[in-house]
Amino acid sequence: MTASPTALEVRDLHVYYGESHALQGVSLTVREGEIVALLGRNGAGKTTTIRGILGLTPPRAGRVLLDGRDVAGRPVHENVRAGMAWVPEDRRIFPGLTVEENLEVATLPPRGEDAWTPERVFAEFPLLAPLRRRRGGALSGGQQQLLAIARALCGNPRVLLLDEPSEGLAPLIVRELGEAVRRLKGTLPVLLAEQNARFAVGLCDRGVVLEKGRVRFEGTRAELQADPEIQDRYLSV
Repeated sequence: MTASPTALEVRDLHVYYGESHALQGVSLTVREGEIVALLGRNGAGKTTTIRGILGLTPPRAGRVLLDGRDVAGRPVHENVRAGMAWVPEDRRIFPGLTVEENLEVATLPPRGEDAWTPERVFAEFPLLAPLRRRRGGALSGGQQQLLAIARALCGNPRVLLLDEPSEGLAPLIVRELGEAVRRLKGTLPVLLAEQNARFAVGLCDRGVVLEKGRVRFEGTRAELQADPEIQDRYLSV
């Protein structure tokens, strides 16, 4: 079977914090319509990889290809305009705006026929629909996380970068969040950086395991689930 086209490709990415060599040659691909989980223990380099891809922490070496075009080291706003949507761990919604207003200010013209609009978001994220006139600051942590993802989708991105979306959420909310992310499968490429391996492996098509800024394993979900050494050594499953 022919592999889907590659939406995002990272080649030999090196990122530093001062003199600390945080990422040491990370490579990965995210193909059309798939969810790729970026896994590893705390401090493995997951968030740094996301920041390097987006340009928040510009890489010193390596390439970041979005639809085949190298965007490594470009300003963040240019990469966002080109189609990268980022949902940070701390969500960063606008607390004084309503849910609907948070979506409206983020809405950008569609890149194709299948556009994300606030109304489509309310249809796809039914938990948000009754909250459309509630201010963001009055939402629970789980509701804010759903809103952060929904707001990113309203930018009609090419690829969605999720950084630790389940962090600090109750198990019931994590399950609801997982269902929301699962509904994106097949429609939008997603790179999911996540310490909660059970949550991430349950969603992903493929997984990339990091340790100390290096890729230690890359494989399908079935291969991840079948490798007890990887689970025990790197994922604490």
